[in-house]
Amino acid sequence: MDQFEARDGVLLVGGQPLTRLADRIGRTPFYAYDRALLTRRVEALRAAMPPKLELHFAMKANPMPALVAHLAGLVDGIDVASAGELQVALDAGADPREISFAGPGKSALELRQALAAGILINLESFREVELLRALCAETGYAARVAVRVNPDFELKSSGMKMGGGPKQFGVDAEQVPELLARIGEAGLGFEGFHLFAGSQNLKPEAIVEAQLKSFELALRLARHAPAPVKVLNLGGGFGIPYFPGEQRLDLGPIGANLAALIERAAVALPQAKLVVELGRYLVGEAGVYVCRVVDRKVSRGQVFLVTDGGLHHHLAASGNFGQVIRKNYPVAIGNRIGDEPEAGVSVVGPLCTPLDLLGERMSLARAEPGDLVVVFQSGAYGITASPQGFLSHPGAAEVLV
Repeated sequence: MDQFEARDGVLLVGGQPLTRLADRIGRTPFYAYDRALLTRRVEALRAAMPPKLELHFAMKANPMPALVAHLAGLVDGIDVASAGELQVALDAGADPREISFAGPGKSALELRQALAAGILINLESFREVELLRALCAETGYAARVAVRVNPDFELKSSGMKMGGGPKQFGVDAEQVPELLARIGEAGLGFEGFHLFAGSQNLKPEAIVEAQLKSFELALRLARHAPAPVKVLNLGGGFGIPYFPGEQRLDLGPIGANLAALIERAAVALPQAKLVVELGRYLVGEAGVYVCRVVDRKVSRGQVFLVTDGGLHHHLAASGNFGQVIRKNYPVAIGNRIGDEPEAGVSVVGPLCTPLDLLGERMSLARAEPGDLVVVFQSGAYGITASPQGFLSHPGAAEVLV
């Protein structure tokens, strides 16, 4: 993991030795996010993308308040998926005009909160149109809405398909013209479209294809819109490498394609800004999960490092967050960087289940009780995507350094 450095055999996070950081926090396990890496990722992304493209942070990837506050000053907008996330975004200082709200099951209370905040609501059903009509009449608040479209295609080679075929997300493309008519009848303030075809993709050609298809679909749907398109959110899908053989995403073709789309939009959708919505890509590589070895066991010749952390804090690293065939996240002994490795080492947690596995038969520096295990690529879908209450073990801390 070349984004992190080491000094005297100890990993550095935020410029601090991991051992000192652990002492500062006062306990393990913990997540640590490197603010300099977050800043550099946004800077590199902006350098590769056309200047007029807007970058949004999909907060569901990591809603830690300090991290959201840091990113709010670097990106152009925040995308939230609940009223709870909305409150964090507002507390972080995000401009309400640049906050959007997506989710297939928004409650009437959440819609009322969104109306009061003045944010953009991505409509995902006919029900939401009628709820907003009633809420606007009751409160006198004006609604800003976009339509989340379930496209008739998917992002090829994506880790998680969010569009194409039957989906709980958005409104099927063929039903959108009718929905747009309802929006006009209800007097809601239409602003644009949101299309999200998939996530965690490392193939630039697949992302380019999905963006092209999304743009063409938006052009067709815009003919039925009750007002000019002001925002076209093309989603994200940018992946990060987790497993052996994977390479970092080549942004060049994506930036060139988006530049061409922005030129086309200047003619076809002259009032529209183009947005990409990224979560994992912005934060995933900037975070580590750290737990401490509490026991070293040998069972029929295999070494098990038993730690004080596990799947209840980091479900994704255990392989139980969408992996079909389990693969190891990158793992290291954080206070023994560069030591001679031993083969066939498994890293497990304290839970009474064989699913509590952070690394299986890996080559790791020889570790003893007290040493620190580091799981890299842990800045996204970590603690809030994990069953923290499972078996009632202590929770993990989080820090931004």
